[in-house]
Amino acid sequence: MPPPEHNDEIWIEDESSPEEGETTACPHCGNQLPMLGLASFSFNKPAGACPRCTGLGVVADLQIERVFDLEKSVVGGGVLIWDAFNADRFALTLQRAGDRYKFDFDLTLPIGELGQAQRDLLYYGVNSQEFVRHFPNVTPPTSTVRGRFEGVITNLRRRYSEGSSDSGLAVKTETLYAKSVCSECNGTRLRKESRQVSVAGRNIVETSELPLDELAIWIQEMKATCNENEMAIARPVVDDLERRIQRLVSIGVGYLSLERATPSLSAGENQRLRLASLLGSGLTGVLYVLDEPTIGLHQRDTAKLIGVLRQLRDLGNTVVVIEHDLEMIRAADYVVEFGPAAGKHGGQIVAEGSPDDVASDLNSPTGAFLSGRARLPLRAPRKTRQGQLIIKGAGVHNLKTIDVAIPLGQLVAVVGVSGSGKSSLIFDILEPAARDRLGGTGQLVGTHKSIEGWQAIGDVITIDQMPIGRVPRSNAATYTEVFKAIREVYATLEGAKSAKLSPRHFSFNVAGGRCERCEGAGTLTVNMHFLPDAQVRCPACKGRRYKPEVLAVRYKGVDIASVLDLTVEEALALFATEPPIAGRLRLMTEVGLGYLQLGQPATTLSGGEAQRVKLAKELGRNSSDHTLYLLDEPTTGLHPADIAKLLIVLQRLVDEGNSVLIIEHNVEIIAAADWLIELGPEGGRAGGYLIAEGTPQQVSESSKSPTARYLSLVLRGLGEATAAA
Repeated sequence: MPPPEHNDEIWIEDESSPEEGETTACPHCGNQLPMLGLASFSFNKPAGACPRCTGLGVVADLQIERVFDLEKSVVGGGVLIWDAFNADRFALTLQRAGDRYKFDFDLTLPIGELGQAQRDLLYYGVNSQEFVRHFPNVTPPTSTVRGRFEGVITNLRRRYSEGSSDSGLAVKTETLYAKSVCSECNGTRLRKESRQVSVAGRNIVETSELPLDELAIWIQEMKATCNENEMAIARPVVDDLERRIQRLVSIGVGYLSLERATPSLSAGENQRLRLASLLGSGLTGVLYVLDEPTIGLHQRDTAKLIGVLRQLRDLGNTVVVIEHDLEMIRAADYVVEFGPAAGKHGGQIVAEGSPDDVASDLNSPTGAFLSGRARLPLRAPRKTRQGQLIIKGAGVHNLKTIDVAIPLGQLVAVVGVSGSGKSSLIFDILEPAARDRLGGTGQLVGTHKSIEGWQAIGDVITIDQMPIGRVPRSNAATYTEVFKAIREVYATLEGAKSAKLSPRHFSFNVAGGRCERCEGAGTLTVNMHFLPDAQVRCPACKGRRYKPEVLAVRYKGVDIASVLDLTVEEALALFATEPPIAGRLRLMTEVGLGYLQLGQPATTLSGGEAQRVKLAKELGRNSSDHTLYLLDEPTTGLHPADIAKLLIVLQRLVDEGNSVLIIEHNVEIIAAADWLIELGPEGGRAGGYLIAEGTPQQVSESSKSPTARYLSLVLRGLGEATAAA
């Protein structure tokens, strides 16, 4: 939690640990226990971390069946990770080790039939306790030349802990391990002594697992049970904690718990946590800028967020919100709309004024959706299915050991309030289980009994909003492989043939045709010492990335460097007669990326843009397998007009014989799905139940569904619009 905002709040910064070996007597039984300090209750500190998992909560166990085939011999491929060279080399070493210890190591015998000493030698090596126990009077050799053997398992464990890999291994070391919950701390990450300290009947693990709204109630109960002397000590800390928790509950994240990992929080949740600290500052005259704070927020909780923003406004502050959510836009005092389109076609103010003013403006793309003049393209739910996936006994996190059936061959939306268990079901159980089944990844799969119906699935693809590249060299053109096709076209031109240029010469990522001064980047990095590094244009190529002889080759008057400056729409017009290129560019246009420059660095793309680039790449795949697509809030960062394009693409994936499963809060997208699965009814411990399932119409009539009221409004508005037409 962040430091306090008020001077009257107490915040303890000292996390020093007692001296190592210092003990104290237990007040109840008198046994000597290690002295405990603040660091003893943090899994990020050595004093508090579980010694087995070092505070991670999970351990990686080597899977023997992925390393050895017990029915084959050492020379017959029984060690699955050895190639032919390593098998011959280590076979000789094993024979020499056997000679030293006076036993025969039969390299042709199946590994499962080897004696215990021979198998321990193969598995753990000559210096291991497992092996030397067979020869207590023999000194292990120290020379690798004379037969010292580290052992296959010992070697893999060492390399895994060091994070290194051997190029001689047939597979990566990580794939040989499977992660499981630490058996010593049961995933709590704290050492035993720290977990045995309790306050008001709860230890720190149990307290951290409480949803914040339940934690607030527990603090009230604790204060009521403490006597005056105890409260004299605890009151400053308890009162400060209570104020902080109440702020978090007031902005709609009461379903979160203190132990929730930061990487698992959505961008919207991170923003709302920051808002909670701002509420306690009492500052006035401040300009607050928020970037889509409704991300990951159910419609019911959006009203709470709007109330918080109005509180900041009423304190005398100015709140600027970048937002696509129509409910947030309607609640604004003043709206400024940029457009009329994206990229080169945007940058102008097309409408401004009150929400009603914008809604009545016929030139406003946003106003069309605010007024109801424009709507998402909805269609009747599909009735046909291609089987179903049935997740039985889902019980990870707050899921209540539920059974969920996911129809295949349909567009399925998993809905519910924030924290109801949607991501736990799909991305903690279904996705890792699918990847482990289809690829043997060894990923940790959330608690469940079984998943039935895999036979209908040929592939599982997750399309998330993670960056498509971590370096500026990566861009949409290289990621979708359209640039590869462009380079091949340039290599066929007469100018390229006469200069003996191949497709690789038109790549800015490899030596050959690129400018070697900037190595194809177009810019040079200048170290500014105590300031951030600065990027300057390369003086050799003037920022054009390539050598002059490469730039001399032109397609319809355009050189390869200029192609990277084109938008997708412009490139589509240029390469309209080149099917391999035009097909990929057309897909990018269909997902709403026509404005994107081909050479725009991937690091500058938004999450929504990165997701749509991935979607365009997947649309271009030629696959006969039934693919299950998993998307987590694909409408994040999208204008309603872009959502309409996205919906058409998702429906197309299903029409081609695939299944699309999305986690979504956007009620218009939910109304367009074939089937809904709603979890809830609340977040945190009060969630995790299957409360509704069926078509959008069926769920809209459910009395248990928090989504039903908002869904029925959309469906009713659609019906009225259809009748009027």
